[in-house]
Amino acid sequence: MGYIAGTSREQIILFPESIEEYVAEDNTVRVIDAYVDSLDFETLGFTKAEPKATGRPPYSPQDLLKLYVYGYMNRVRSSRRLETESKRNVEVIWLLKKLSPDHKTIARFRQENGKALKAVFRDFVKLCMKLNLYGKELVAIDGSKFKAVNSKERNFTEKKLQERIARIDAKIEEYLRELEDSDWKENAAENEKSTEDIAQIIIGLSERRELYQSYAQEMSESGETQKSLTDPDSRLMMANGKMDVCYNVQSAVDSKNKMIIHFDVINSPQDHTQMPPMAKAAEEILEVEGLSVTADNGYDSASDVAACILQGIQPHVAGADYDICLPSEEPTDEAVSEENAEHNNGRCVYLPDRNIAICPMGKILYPSGYKKNHRAALFRNGRACSSCMCKCTEEKYKSFEIRMPKSKFTKEYNDKNLCVKQTHIKSDKQIVSQRKSIVEHPFGTIKRGMDAGYFLTRGFANVIGELSITFLSYNLKRAINILGVKKLMEAVTLS
Repeated sequence: MGYIAGTSREQIILFPESIEEYVAEDNTVRVIDAYVDSLDFETLGFTKAEPKATGRPPYSPQDLLKLYVYGYMNRVRSSRRLETESKRNVEVIWLLKKLSPDHKTIARFRQENGKALKAVFRDFVKLCMKLNLYGKELVAIDGSKFKAVNSKERNFTEKKLQERIARIDAKIEEYLRELEDSDWKENAAENEKSTEDIAQIIIGLSERRELYQSYAQEMSESGETQKSLTDPDSRLMMANGKMDVCYNVQSAVDSKNKMIIHFDVINSPQDHTQMPPMAKAAEEILEVEGLSVTADNGYDSASDVAACILQGIQPHVAGADYDICLPSEEPTDEAVSEENAEHNNGRCVYLPDRNIAICPMGKILYPSGYKKNHRAALFRNGRACSSCMCKCTEEKYKSFEIRMPKSKFTKEYNDKNLCVKQTHIKSDKQIVSQRKSIVEHPFGTIKRGMDAGYFLTRGFANVIGELSITFLSYNLKRAINILGVKKLMEAVTLS
């Protein structure tokens, strides 16, 4: 018995009369084509949404967006590989109607339309809301590290710069001693470097030393703790058990179908302070009130929990079990604004009508002084801080700075009728136990299934645009798996 035999290459066969016959009715490319054609590109803010009357016609942004969405859904993200697919992949040939833009045009579209791409992601979320794909009851929030286009060698911290400067100083001293060594000249003809060579080496080391010193000075002036050369916005952080230069991607995922509602990108390795804005954004997008959110212990911050409760959101953070004090009246915008109320590791709530502040652990702080150079008032409660385990400020006198004009500051305060109530916070273990199955699903699918655990672009604007395509592709795949191609196409046509 022989093997299964193929058809002879010289055999004459009859191809279908049109390329339309190559793409089945339930092919996912038909959903991509229908959805992108339904968008208003001018309203979304895409460049070249309307072609000019003169000059060479550009490629339509609709076609380029279709190419990117198809590529990200099928593990093809490189602009060069997308160009190749447009010439050999029958589905892409059908999708683009035999167009084949070059890789520079493809890459430029992604770079120029970061905000518009995020608007497309939000538009698809709204479409899925109409199709009841979001439960709107429980949202899981989590962060994950995505590798940036920046190696560890091109990332510098203050300690790393000082170590390199010290090594260069030691090298320079070594070469200077070699120049001064009288025995060196006798052996120069054999194996040693010439005087001119060593002088050039010293010049090169000195220039590198000056460069590192300029980096250190720039970091000192800007207040930044790191400097990345290839992607200035990326930072060194712990990712998958090792240090790497990354971005911290925050996502809010609905519990019903594990679909992404909202996302954000930060370059801080910590998740603290991220839960309130992420939860509030998810609540506004879903257009609901009293939303429940769950997060891991990386979000365990009394100030963040208090901020969520004040916004009407019910937080369930792993390990949360403590008492906090909350104003029983809704604080004014001035009381909770970042400009007027912040410190080094959390947020103080300032009550201007009573001239007091509530610390991240819910304790009452009283006015004690004013710093002219910082233009900030000092609020302190020595007795409360001495017995507090939070250690949110390491200052000698345990005081918090709140920025305000001196004209508004006064040491007098009214401790009567403070309208502050004590609340016990303890998370629901059943809700917390659902967190992993909700929010880890998208990250796992995106990083492993879609091979999108690293960025191809640089800078916050470009990274957000790239993530918008990634998360749009993920949500689109989920919607197709849940509803099917035909039902989703009908919904797109009617929307």
